[in-house]
Amino acid sequence: MTRSDRAVRLLRTRSDLARLATFPFDFDVDRAEHGEAVHLASGAPLEAVAGDDTGGTYFVCTDESVLYASSEGEAGLVADSVDEALEVLIGLPGWRDYTILDPHADDAMLTAAVARAEDDLRASYAPALDADRNTLLAGLGLRHVPQPALIRRLHEALLRTEPDFLLLNADEGCAYTLLDRMPHPPLWHTVLAPGLADLALLRTSHDCWFEVASDPARRATVLRAAQYDRQETDLPLLRVLLQHEARYGATEELRLAAVLVGRHGQPEDHELLTALRETNPDVHYVLGSFPPTAQRLADWAADFDASNYGDDPADEHELTWAELARRQGRTELTRCTLIRLLDDAGPRDAPLLARVAGELAQLGDFTQAARARHLYASLQDDPLHRGSALADLASLQRRAGNVEAAWRSLQLAVSILNGPPPPPATNQLMLDLDLDLPEPETLGWRALGVGQRIAAEHFHTARAAAQAGLSVTAHASLTAGTALIQELPCLNEDLRQMSIET
Repeated sequence: MTRSDRAVRLLRTRSDLARLATFPFDFDVDRAEHGEAVHLASGAPLEAVAGDDTGGTYFVCTDESVLYASSEGEAGLVADSVDEALEVLIGLPGWRDYTILDPHADDAMLTAAVARAEDDLRASYAPALDADRNTLLAGLGLRHVPQPALIRRLHEALLRTEPDFLLLNADEGCAYTLLDRMPHPPLWHTVLAPGLADLALLRTSHDCWFEVASDPARRATVLRAAQYDRQETDLPLLRVLLQHEARYGATEELRLAAVLVGRHGQPEDHELLTALRETNPDVHYVLGSFPPTAQRLADWAADFDASNYGDDPADEHELTWAELARRQGRTELTRCTLIRLLDDAGPRDAPLLARVAGELAQLGDFTQAARARHLYASLQDDPLHRGSALADLASLQRRAGNVEAAWRSLQLAVSILNGPPPPPATNQLMLDLDLDLPEPETLGWRALGVGQRIAAEHFHTARAAAQAGLSVTAHASLTAGTALIQELPCLNEDLRQMSIET
């Protein structure tokens, strides 16, 4: 039996204790049902164990942590277990008022704040507050913890809420806001920390240069660290990082490494970068406006640095740090950041939404990726762009397991790309001569890459529908896809084989 089981079972079997827990401490085991469907972004299970009189709910997580969700869309961890949560709730009735206290306040200030609040409670509705507290703590076998310690413990729990305990509305996918308003460490601080540690190590020993430079995530993080902690003696290390990064093509880290190396203005580095540009067209593209002579290398790098990088990590967009967090394997931190960015996106954020959708898909969170792509598609005015975005949306919805929605998106994509039917011909001369009018041009998007992509998605959708037992959708998608490939001016072999297999 876990600690959570023990405390909750006692309250469910001891009506006298349950009455005290409900009033005046507002932990009602008969209200263990939230007002809307919710789940953790990580997918980890939740168990509702109690509620309060405002419609809030207490959930127990798999590690026994207790998450509170309000009826106003706020959520936060309150303790590491039900026992500790009850110690907080019983020791600090009206505990939500204490989430706004200064976490650095001393014990005397915290004690005074609690004393004022509890005097009001005794005067208004809980004259037996102290006796009720002692009875309930004793009945549940809990400790009488000093109130300043409870407040600090509450604050520590609240600060642990993200990223692992991000709560989402199950229907819309939007995140609950944080219950507290305390300052949280910036994302860049967490993501950059291992790079700064590696950079310090690399500066003291060459033995691990190859190990770090060969690891894509560590290499990228060290390059970011070197961007914000620059030393003249780093040039040999930066050259090694640059040459390793060059093996992976035209990456953002390659450009950063080129700029960091180029700022030193050495002729041999101009030769190195020139050779990289000449042997790889993609590198040639990302190193735009590269100077033809070594004399101008430092100026080029300084200008590029000023316009694209800088020396303050706080100035970098959070999406950059989210992408790096994903590469470091920090899945929940990345997911949490991306969902927050998605929730805050507006009509002017179409490029951001496209990147967020891509990053979420890289995480394998196709449900949230589809939400981002749906918003992105809604912001596209051009029929080709909107139709293409809807085709991407259909793919994400299918991979998220929402096959019917995928089929609807796919149909809408084709409809938008086809556009309205052409107006009737008005060539009066041909009509007078009773000549056949030429057929209107119908290729359009079918002649582009999007045509191949949409045709392939029809067959993917048909397969997914068949596997889900959606025979009507499977037949409709297969029929439409088969008709579409007959209209494509060029059918590649992979698509032809896919149509046959489907």
